[in-house]
Amino acid sequence: QHWLAWLLLPVWGIFRLAVWGRRLAYRRGWLESQRLPVPVVVVGNITVGGTGKTPLVLWLCGFLRRQGWRPGIILRGYGGAARDWPRWVTGDGDPRELGDEAVLLARKSGCPVVAGPDRVAAGRLLLERAGCDVVLSDDGLQHYRLRRDLEILVVDGERGFGNGFCLPAGPLREPVSRGREIRLRVCNSGTCPAAEPLALRPGDLVSLRDPSLTKPLSDYKRQRVTAVAGIGNPERFFALLRQAGLHLDERPYPDHHGFTAADVVTWPPGPVIMTEKDAVKCARLSLPGAGQEHWYLPVEAVLGDPFERQLFQELKGLRNG
Repeated sequence: QHWLAWLLLPVWGIFRLAVWGRRLAYRRGWLESQRLPVPVVVVGNITVGGTGKTPLVLWLCGFLRRQGWRPGIILRGYGGAARDWPRWVTGDGDPRELGDEAVLLARKSGCPVVAGPDRVAAGRLLLERAGCDVVLSDDGLQHYRLRRDLEILVVDGERGFGNGFCLPAGPLREPVSRGREIRLRVCNSGTCPAAEPLALRPGDLVSLRDPSLTKPLSDYKRQRVTAVAGIGNPERFFALLRQAGLHLDERPYPDHHGFTAADVVTWPPGPVIMTEKDAVKCARLSLPGAGQEHWYLPVEAVLGDPFERQLFQELKGLRNG
């Protein structure tokens, strides 16, 4: 793809100029940004594709509650087909309407969740209906209309910043220099300069048909399974399964793929292991015999003491401010 990147350089220049101009307009006040009455923490990236933001948001919810905060979550609701936004999200909500990540966060975080493309409106609805004293924005680093008090950058340590070009010549939503402005940075897999390591620790497999049933991932060691992933970086999920000793029939799908019965019937007989985000959608498909050997693998973000200490100091400043 190297030659294609160079071919797209003129468009890249236009895109980068537009990004710079838009950000300058918010800094100078030519475009209006709005502040919520509580601190706002944005978790995001400057590249397209998945970097592990959602597991980090779940970790942050637990950390904030342990520090005495009452967090709530806002996000875009990507993939949701609802006509009216923002929307209050519950764990039993329809991912086709609200988006898979929104329903997953509502199900696992224990925090109130509101989805909507306009994060200012989403934040206001969250504060109207819940007694939150801090707002976590899952993604939205480039949503400058919402003022933020703290930014956390998530970097894919394996893919990094690609060829260093902005869209469409490369994977960047904003120039690499934008990432250097952010004080809190975490690196998912691999190594990144001046970023704290973030690891995703797998839990036990959970039955798609009956979530009360679980089994260790090691039960399928040295066995062939069908691995399903409709996330931003399916290879990371597949690598996790291979590291556990499984032999895979890999089935990657586009991020936020809307699974249908037609997808499920193409999977071969035998065990199927998917991501938890995909399970939110696949569990709603009622097919004869489907789900008997279908499992999902939850993962948990793990961060070290240096990041916790740095985050604690940042939050202390927000509380005192």
